Amino acid sequence: MNLGEWLPRLWEESLTTIYMVGISTLFTVILGLPLGVLLTLSDENGLTPRPVLNRILSFIVNLARSLPFIILLVVLIPFTRKLVGTSIGPTATIVPLTIAAVPFFARVVESTLREVPRGLIEAAQSMGSSVWQTVSKVLVPESLPGLILGIALTLISLVGYSAMAGAVGGGGLGDLAIRYGYQRYETEVMFVTVILLLVLVQGVQLLGDRLAAKISKK
Repeated sequence: MNLGEWLPRLWEESLTTIYMVGISTLFTVILGLPLGVLLTLSDENGLTPRPVLNRILSFIVNLARSLPFIILLVVLIPFTRKLVGTSIGPTATIVPLTIAAVPFFARVVESTLREVPRGLIEAAQSMGSSVWQTVSKVLVPESLPGLILGIALTLISLVGYSAMAGAVGGGGLGDLAIRYGYQRYETEVMFVTVILLLVLVQGVQLLGDRLAAKISKK
């Protein structure tokens, strides 16, 4: 392996991985946060108990979480092709990445919101706060450090999923490791891509920990 020749390719695939994971995380938060809030509110001990709705949502979330990502990736090929026009490449990979991560993040949101002291919620209600006001001014702000750690955890999971997506032409470092490191026996390529993925994961975790700690102090 000539590192000088591989550096541009490694840089390009690193940016591709960041693109896939970043966009997927954005959509995951946009979709997963309200789903997690709804799961919390509709619980039998929530602010607006809806047992039937909660059971239906929980079933769907649990069902989606139980599917191995590689199977979900294949099952979603027709849907992905209709949505973005192709089933391979970085942009196409964002679809299954998001669908895989939303139920995971929703459960993270649900468990984090449940840790908010009941006294704070009751105090807000006693002052006449509506459900929306209680969520936006008490539940989410009080849970923010935990939510940030949850987003970091989701990012790390998506890095692993994106590497797995390389098996079906998803692009990124995983694709590079499989096509060259594994299929062409370029051991050095495999080693370098693994190191880059480890650095990416450690960077995400460190950033998440620091942001959560900073907000907790405030």
